[in-house]
Amino acid sequence: MAEKRDYYEVLGVEKGASEDDIKKAYRQKAKMYHPDLHPGDKSAEEKFKECNEAYEVLSDADKRRRYDQFGMAGVDPNYAAANGGGADFGMDFGDLGDIFSSFFGGFGGFGGQTRDRNAPQRGTDIQINVTISFEEAAKGVTKNLEVQRIEVCDACSGTGAEKGTTVDTCPQCHGRGTVNVQQRTPIGTISTQKTCSQCGGKGTIIHTPCRKCGGSGRIRKGVRLDVNIPAGIDDRQAINIRGQGNKGVNGGPAGDLRVGVNVRPHPFFERDGFNVLCEMHVSFVQAALGDKIRVPTLDGKVEYSLPAGTQPGDVFRFKDKGIQKLGGRGKGDQLVRVVVDVPKNLNEAQRQALLQFNAAMGGEAPDEPDKRNIFGRKKK
Repeated sequence: MAEKRDYYEVLGVEKGASEDDIKKAYRQKAKMYHPDLHPGDKSAEEKFKECNEAYEVLSDADKRRRYDQFGMAGVDPNYAAANGGGADFGMDFGDLGDIFSSFFGGFGGFGGQTRDRNAPQRGTDIQINVTISFEEAAKGVTKNLEVQRIEVCDACSGTGAEKGTTVDTCPQCHGRGTVNVQQRTPIGTISTQKTCSQCGGKGTIIHTPCRKCGGSGRIRKGVRLDVNIPAGIDDRQAINIRGQGNKGVNGGPAGDLRVGVNVRPHPFFERDGFNVLCEMHVSFVQAALGDKIRVPTLDGKVEYSLPAGTQPGDVFRFKDKGIQKLGGRGKGDQLVRVVVDVPKNLNEAQRQALLQFNAAMGGEAPDEPDKRNIFGRKKK
Protein backbone atom coordinates (compact mmCIF):
# COMPACT_ATOMS: atom_id res chain seq x y z
CA MET A 1 0.00 0.00 0.00
CA ALA A 2 1.34 3.41 -0.96
CA GLU A 3 2.39 5.68 1.89
CA LYS A 4 -0.20 8.37 2.54
CA ARG A 5 0.62 11.98 3.23
CA ASP A 6 0.38 13.25 6.78
CA TYR A 7 -3.17 14.52 7.37
CA TYR A 8 -1.98 17.68 9.11
CA GLU A 9 0.24 18.40 6.09
CA VAL A 10 -2.71 17.80 3.72
CA LEU A 11 -4.75 20.54 5.42
CA GLY A 12 -1.72 22.75 6.10
CA VAL A 13 -2.17 22.97 9.89
CA GLU A 14 0.03 22.26 12.90
CA LYS A 15 -0.45 19.08 14.92
CA GLY A 16 -1.90 21.03 17.84
CA ALA A 17 -4.40 22.97 15.68
CA SER A 18 -7.80 23.70 17.20
CA GLU A 19 -11.07 22.34 15.86
CA ASP A 20 -11.91 25.75 14.35
CA ASP A 21 -8.48 25.98 12.67
CA ILE A 22 -8.97 22.54 11.11
CA LYS A 23 -12.44 23.44 9.85
CA LYS A 24 -11.20 26.73 8.39
CA ALA A 25 -8.22 25.05 6.70
CA TYR A 26 -10.47 22.37 5.21
CA ARG A 27 -12.84 24.96 3.72
CA GLN A 28 -9.93 26.76 2.07
CA LYS A 29 -8.44 23.57 0.64
CA ALA A 30 -11.81 22.18 -0.45
CA LYS A 31 -12.63 25.43 -2.24
CA MET A 32 -9.23 25.34 -3.94
CA TYR A 33 -9.67 21.81 -5.32
CA HIS A 34 -13.47 21.51 -5.61
CA PRO A 35 -14.47 19.50 -8.74
CA ASP A 36 -16.95 22.21 -9.79
CA LEU A 37 -14.03 24.61 -10.21
CA HIS A 38 -11.82 22.06 -11.98
CA PRO A 39 -14.06 19.93 -14.23
CA GLY A 40 -12.18 16.97 -15.66
CA ASP A 41 -9.02 17.65 -13.62
CA LYS A 42 -8.11 14.27 -12.07
CA SER A 43 -5.28 15.76 -10.01
CA ALA A 44 -7.62 18.31 -8.35
CA GLU A 45 -10.20 15.56 -7.79
CA GLU A 46 -7.64 13.39 -5.98
CA LYS A 47 -6.53 16.31 -3.80
CA PHE A 48 -10.16 17.07 -2.97
CA LYS A 49 -10.68 13.45 -1.86
CA GLU A 50 -7.46 13.63 0.16
CA CYS A 51 -8.73 16.76 1.95
CA ASN A 52 -12.04 15.03 2.76
CA GLU A 53 -10.20 12.00 4.14
CA ALA A 54 -7.94 14.18 6.29
CA TYR A 55 -10.88 16.19 7.66
CA GLU A 56 -12.87 13.04 8.44
CA VAL A 57 -10.09 11.89 10.78
CA LEU A 58 -8.94 15.19 12.29
CA SER A 59 -12.47 16.48 12.99
CA ASP A 60 -13.31 13.38 15.03
CA ALA A 61 -11.76 13.61 18.50
CA ASP A 62 -11.47 9.83 18.94
CA LYS A 63 -10.03 9.18 15.47
CA ARG A 64 -7.63 12.10 15.84
CA ARG A 65 -6.36 10.73 19.16
CA ARG A 66 -5.73 7.31 17.60
CA TYR A 67 -4.09 8.90 14.55
CA ASP A 68 -1.77 10.98 16.73
CA GLN A 69 -0.79 7.89 18.71
CA PHE A 70 -0.60 5.19 16.04
CA GLY A 71 -0.57 7.01 12.69
CA MET A 72 -2.52 5.44 9.82
CA ALA A 73 -2.65 2.09 11.65
CA GLY A 74 -4.88 3.73 14.26
CA VAL A 75 -7.62 4.78 11.83
CA ASP A 76 -7.33 2.37 8.89
CA PRO A 77 -7.29 -1.39 9.71
CA ASN A 78 -6.53 -2.21 6.06
CA TYR A 79 -3.40 -0.08 6.23
CA ALA A 80 -2.30 -1.83 9.40
CA ALA A 81 -2.84 -5.29 7.90
CA ALA A 82 -1.00 -4.42 4.67
CA ASN A 83 2.00 -3.20 6.66
CA GLY A 84 2.21 -6.26 8.87
CA GLY A 85 0.84 -4.59 11.98
CA GLY A 86 -2.40 -3.79 13.62
CA ALA A 87 -3.95 -3.12 16.96
CA ASP A 88 -7.27 -3.72 18.65
CA PHE A 89 -8.38 -0.22 19.59
CA GLY A 90 -11.83 -1.35 20.74
CA MET A 91 -12.58 -1.98 24.39
CA ASP A 92 -15.72 -3.52 25.80
CA PHE A 93 -16.80 -1.91 29.03
CA GLY A 94 -19.85 -4.15 29.29
CA ASP A 95 -18.15 -6.58 31.67
CA LEU A 96 -16.87 -3.99 34.12
CA GLY A 97 -19.82 -4.82 36.31
CA ASP A 98 -18.64 -8.41 36.47
CA ILE A 99 -15.16 -7.26 37.46
CA PHE A 100 -16.51 -5.14 40.30
CA SER A 101 -18.85 -7.88 41.42
CA SER A 102 -15.89 -10.25 41.70
CA PHE A 103 -14.49 -7.88 44.33
CA PHE A 104 -17.68 -6.73 46.03
CA GLY A 105 -20.31 -9.31 45.09
CA GLY A 106 -19.51 -11.60 48.01
CA PHE A 107 -20.46 -9.09 50.66
CA GLY A 108 -24.19 -9.33 51.12
CA GLY A 109 -24.10 -7.54 54.47
CA PHE A 110 -26.72 -8.26 57.11
CA GLY A 111 -29.01 -10.42 55.06
CA GLY A 112 -28.60 -8.49 51.75
CA GLN A 113 -28.48 -10.44 48.51
CA THR A 114 -25.97 -10.29 45.68
CA ARG A 115 -27.05 -9.74 42.11
CA ASP A 116 -28.26 -12.87 40.31
CA ARG A 117 -25.57 -13.39 37.68
CA ASN A 118 -27.83 -15.79 35.80
CA ALA A 119 -30.66 -13.27 35.41
CA PRO A 120 -31.13 -11.69 31.95
CA GLN A 121 -28.91 -8.62 31.56
CA ARG A 122 -29.23 -5.89 28.95
CA GLY A 123 -26.27 -5.46 26.63
CA THR A 124 -24.22 -2.27 26.78
CA ASP A 125 -24.57 0.62 24.31
CA ILE A 126 -22.04 1.38 21.56
CA GLN A 127 -20.92 4.78 20.27
CA ILE A 128 -19.52 5.23 16.75
CA ASN A 129 -19.04 8.32 14.56
CA VAL A 130 -19.59 8.98 10.87
CA THR A 131 -18.57 11.95 8.73
CA ILE A 132 -20.89 13.06 5.93
CA SER A 133 -20.91 15.87 3.40
CA PHE A 134 -22.91 19.10 3.66
CA GLU A 135 -25.22 17.90 0.86
CA GLU A 136 -25.80 14.51 2.54
CA ALA A 137 -26.79 16.26 5.78
CA ALA A 138 -29.21 18.48 3.87
CA LYS A 139 -30.90 15.72 1.87
CA GLY A 140 -30.37 12.60 4.00
CA VAL A 141 -28.28 9.55 3.16
CA THR A 142 -27.92 5.85 3.95
CA LYS A 143 -24.45 4.82 5.11
CA ASN A 144 -23.19 1.25 5.31
CA LEU A 145 -21.14 1.25 8.52
CA GLU A 146 -19.03 -1.40 10.21
CA VAL A 147 -19.78 -1.84 13.90
CA GLN A 148 -17.59 -3.80 16.30
CA ARG A 149 -19.89 -5.30 18.92
CA ILE A 150 -20.30 -8.24 21.30
CA GLU A 151 -22.24 -11.13 19.74
CA VAL A 152 -23.32 -14.55 20.95
CA CYS A 153 -20.58 -17.05 20.01
CA ASP A 154 -21.77 -18.93 16.94
CA ALA A 155 -19.48 -21.91 17.68
CA CYS A 156 -21.08 -22.81 21.02
CA SER A 157 -24.39 -20.89 20.70
CA GLY A 158 -23.53 -18.97 23.85
CA THR A 159 -23.07 -21.97 26.18
CA GLY A 160 -19.32 -21.44 26.49
CA ALA A 161 -18.67 -25.19 26.05
CA GLU A 162 -16.89 -26.80 23.12
CA LYS A 163 -19.33 -28.30 20.65
CA GLY A 164 -20.12 -31.92 21.54
CA THR A 165 -19.36 -31.47 25.26
CA THR A 166 -21.75 -30.97 28.15
CA VAL A 167 -22.32 -28.25 30.72
CA ASP A 168 -22.91 -29.55 34.26
CA THR A 169 -24.77 -27.95 37.11
CA CYS A 170 -22.40 -26.71 39.79
CA PRO A 171 -22.43 -29.24 42.69
CA GLN A 172 -21.57 -26.59 45.28
CA CYS A 173 -24.32 -24.02 44.64
CA HIS A 174 -26.71 -26.37 42.75
CA GLY A 175 -27.06 -23.90 39.88
CA ARG A 176 -27.91 -20.83 41.96
CA GLY A 177 -24.51 -19.14 41.53
CA THR A 178 -24.47 -18.12 45.20
CA VAL A 179 -23.94 -19.94 48.49
CA ASN A 180 -25.19 -19.11 52.00
CA VAL A 181 -22.60 -18.33 54.65
CA GLN A 182 -23.31 -18.33 58.39
CA GLN A 183 -21.37 -15.87 60.53
CA ARG A 184 -21.38 -15.73 64.31
CA THR A 185 -21.28 -12.21 65.74
CA PRO A 186 -21.71 -10.70 69.22
CA ILE A 187 -25.33 -9.97 68.31
CA GLY A 188 -26.04 -13.43 67.00
CA THR A 189 -25.68 -15.54 63.84
CA ILE A 190 -26.04 -13.65 60.57
CA SER A 191 -26.73 -15.35 57.25
CA THR A 192 -25.22 -13.80 54.13
CA GLN A 193 -24.76 -14.81 50.53
CA LYS A 194 -21.66 -14.73 48.42
CA THR A 195 -20.70 -15.73 44.91
CA CYS A 196 -19.97 -19.41 44.50
CA SER A 197 -16.22 -19.90 44.31
CA GLN A 198 -16.41 -23.11 42.31
CA CYS A 199 -18.43 -21.82 39.34
CA GLY A 200 -17.74 -18.08 39.71
CA GLY A 201 -21.44 -17.36 40.07
CA LYS A 202 -22.49 -18.93 36.78
CA GLY A 203 -24.21 -21.94 38.34
CA THR A 204 -22.64 -24.28 35.78
CA ILE A 205 -19.31 -26.00 35.29
CA ILE A 206 -17.72 -26.07 31.83
CA HIS A 207 -15.17 -28.88 31.55
CA THR A 208 -14.13 -28.14 27.96
CA PRO A 209 -14.35 -24.41 27.17
CA CYS A 210 -15.18 -23.34 23.63
CA ARG A 211 -11.96 -22.64 21.71
CA LYS A 212 -13.48 -19.69 19.85
CA CYS A 213 -14.81 -17.66 22.81
CA GLY A 214 -12.67 -19.14 25.61
CA GLY A 215 -15.76 -20.24 27.53
CA SER A 216 -17.39 -16.80 27.80
CA GLY A 217 -20.13 -17.59 25.27
CA ARG A 218 -19.61 -14.17 23.60
CA ILE A 219 -17.21 -12.83 20.98
CA ARG A 220 -16.36 -9.44 19.52
CA LYS A 221 -17.43 -9.35 15.89
CA GLY A 222 -17.58 -6.76 13.12
CA VAL A 223 -20.99 -6.41 11.47
CA ARG A 224 -22.11 -4.07 8.71
CA LEU A 225 -25.32 -2.10 9.11
CA ASP A 226 -27.22 0.27 6.83
CA VAL A 227 -27.79 3.41 8.88
CA ASN A 228 -30.38 5.90 7.62
CA ILE A 229 -29.26 9.46 8.38
CA PRO A 230 -32.29 11.75 8.13
CA ALA A 231 -32.40 14.86 5.97
CA GLY A 232 -31.75 18.04 7.95
CA ILE A 233 -29.42 16.54 10.55
CA ASP A 234 -26.82 19.00 11.83
CA ASP A 235 -23.18 18.73 12.83
CA ARG A 236 -22.60 17.04 16.24
CA GLN A 237 -26.11 15.58 16.39
CA ALA A 238 -26.57 11.84 16.93
CA ILE A 239 -28.90 9.01 15.92
CA ASN A 240 -29.94 6.30 18.37
CA ILE A 241 -30.70 2.85 16.90
CA ARG A 242 -32.48 0.53 19.31
CA GLY A 243 -31.21 -3.01 19.75
CA GLN A 244 -28.07 -2.72 17.61
CA GLY A 245 -25.55 -2.46 20.45
CA ASN A 246 -23.80 -5.27 22.33
CA LYS A 247 -25.90 -8.41 22.74
CA GLY A 248 -27.43 -9.10 26.13
CA VAL A 249 -26.44 -11.83 28.59
CA ASN A 250 -28.61 -14.78 29.59
CA GLY A 251 -31.24 -13.86 27.04
CA GLY A 252 -31.34 -10.16 27.97
CA PRO A 253 -32.07 -7.50 25.31
CA ALA A 254 -29.31 -5.94 23.24
CA GLY A 255 -28.06 -2.43 23.93
CA ASP A 256 -28.40 0.50 21.54
CA LEU A 257 -26.13 1.88 18.84
CA ARG A 258 -25.49 5.63 18.99
CA VAL A 259 -24.15 7.17 15.78
CA GLY A 260 -22.55 10.60 16.18
CA VAL A 261 -22.67 12.66 12.97
CA ASN A 262 -19.89 15.01 11.84
CA VAL A 263 -20.73 17.24 8.86
CA ARG A 264 -17.88 18.43 6.65
CA PRO A 265 -18.03 22.19 6.02
CA HIS A 266 -18.85 23.21 2.45
CA PRO A 267 -16.47 25.44 0.46
CA PHE A 268 -19.35 27.68 -0.76
CA PHE A 269 -22.37 27.17 1.49
CA GLU A 270 -22.91 27.85 5.18
CA ARG A 271 -25.80 26.74 7.34
CA ASP A 272 -28.03 28.94 9.50
CA GLY A 273 -30.70 26.74 11.03
CA PHE A 274 -32.40 25.25 7.98
CA ASN A 275 -31.38 28.13 5.70
CA VAL A 276 -28.37 28.03 3.40
CA LEU A 277 -26.13 31.09 3.06
CA CYS A 278 -23.70 31.85 0.24
CA GLU A 279 -22.04 34.74 -1.58
CA MET A 280 -22.31 35.52 -5.28
CA HIS A 281 -19.58 37.54 -6.97
CA VAL A 282 -20.68 39.79 -9.84
CA SER A 283 -18.89 42.44 -11.86
CA PHE A 284 -19.44 46.19 -11.54
CA VAL A 285 -21.18 46.21 -14.93
CA GLN A 286 -23.51 43.34 -13.99
CA ALA A 287 -24.49 45.10 -10.76
CA ALA A 288 -25.12 48.41 -12.56
CA LEU A 289 -26.95 47.12 -15.64
CA GLY A 290 -28.46 43.89 -14.34
CA ASP A 291 -27.86 40.47 -15.81
CA LYS A 292 -29.05 36.88 -15.86
CA ILE A 293 -26.71 34.89 -13.60
CA ARG A 294 -26.52 31.22 -12.63
CA VAL A 295 -26.42 30.65 -8.88
CA PRO A 296 -25.32 27.33 -7.29
CA THR A 297 -27.87 25.70 -4.94
CA LEU A 298 -28.14 22.31 -3.26
CA ASP A 299 -30.35 21.24 -6.19
CA GLY A 300 -27.93 22.46 -8.87
CA LYS A 301 -27.50 25.84 -10.55
CA VAL A 302 -30.57 28.02 -11.07
CA GLU A 303 -31.02 31.17 -13.16
CA TYR A 304 -31.65 34.50 -11.45
CA SER A 305 -32.35 37.90 -12.99
CA LEU A 306 -30.06 40.29 -11.16
CA PRO A 307 -31.84 43.68 -11.15
CA ALA A 308 -30.08 46.80 -12.45
CA GLY A 309 -28.61 48.92 -9.69
CA THR A 310 -27.86 46.03 -7.35
CA GLN A 311 -25.73 47.27 -4.45
CA PRO A 312 -22.86 45.45 -2.70
CA GLY A 313 -24.25 43.49 0.22
CA ASP A 314 -27.77 43.16 -1.21
CA VAL A 315 -29.36 39.82 -0.33
CA PHE A 316 -31.82 37.87 -2.45
CA ARG A 317 -33.74 34.78 -1.44
CA PHE A 318 -34.55 31.46 -3.11
CA LYS A 319 -37.65 30.05 -1.46
CA ASP A 320 -37.50 26.38 -0.40
CA LYS A 321 -33.92 25.95 -1.70
CA GLY A 322 -32.50 25.40 1.77
CA ILE A 323 -32.19 22.34 4.00
CA GLN A 324 -34.90 19.77 4.58
CA LYS A 325 -36.42 20.23 8.02
CA LEU A 326 -36.24 17.21 10.30
CA GLY A 327 -39.47 15.25 10.12
CA GLY A 328 -40.25 16.41 6.57
CA ARG A 329 -41.93 19.70 7.53
CA GLY A 330 -40.79 21.67 4.48
CA LYS A 331 -37.47 23.28 3.64
CA GLY A 332 -35.55 26.37 4.58
CA ASP A 333 -34.51 29.05 2.07
CA GLN A 334 -31.25 29.97 0.38
CA LEU A 335 -29.99 33.50 1.02
CA VAL A 336 -27.46 34.91 -1.46
CA ARG A 337 -25.39 37.99 -0.60
CA VAL A 338 -24.06 39.97 -3.55
CA VAL A 339 -20.35 40.79 -3.67
CA VAL A 340 -19.43 43.36 -6.35
CA ASP A 341 -15.90 42.85 -7.66
CA VAL A 342 -14.13 46.16 -8.30
CA PRO A 343 -11.86 45.90 -11.38
CA LYS A 344 -8.11 46.06 -10.77
CA ASN A 345 -5.07 46.82 -12.98
CA LEU A 346 -7.00 48.81 -15.59
CA ASN A 347 -5.29 49.64 -18.86
CA GLU A 348 -5.43 53.18 -20.23
CA ALA A 349 -8.41 52.56 -22.52
CA GLN A 350 -10.43 51.09 -19.63
CA ARG A 351 -9.45 53.96 -17.37
CA GLN A 352 -10.51 56.55 -19.94
CA ALA A 353 -13.84 54.75 -20.40
CA LEU A 354 -14.49 54.95 -16.67
CA LEU A 355 -13.57 58.65 -16.63
CA GLN A 356 -16.06 59.29 -19.42
CA PHE A 357 -18.70 57.33 -17.52
CA ASN A 358 -17.95 59.32 -14.38
CA ALA A 359 -18.29 62.61 -16.30
CA ALA A 360 -21.58 61.46 -17.80
CA MET A 361 -22.85 60.79 -14.28
CA GLY A 362 -21.92 64.35 -13.30
CA GLY A 363 -19.07 63.29 -11.03
CA GLU A 364 -15.82 65.13 -10.46
CA ALA A 365 -12.71 63.79 -12.07
CA PRO A 366 -10.68 61.83 -9.49
CA ASP A 367 -7.30 63.25 -8.49
CA GLU A 368 -4.14 61.45 -9.43
CA PRO A 369 -2.77 59.29 -6.61
CA ASP A 370 0.42 61.36 -6.28
CA LYS A 371 -1.63 64.51 -5.61
CA ARG A 372 -3.05 63.06 -2.41
CA ASN A 373 -1.52 62.33 0.97
CA ILE A 374 -1.74 58.97 2.73
CA PHE A 375 -5.30 59.75 3.95
CA GLY A 376 -6.62 60.50 0.45
CA ARG A 377 -6.82 64.26 1.01
CA LYS A 378 -5.56 66.76 -1.56
CA LYS A 379 -2.11 68.14 -0.93
CA LYS A 380 -1.97 71.89 -0.27
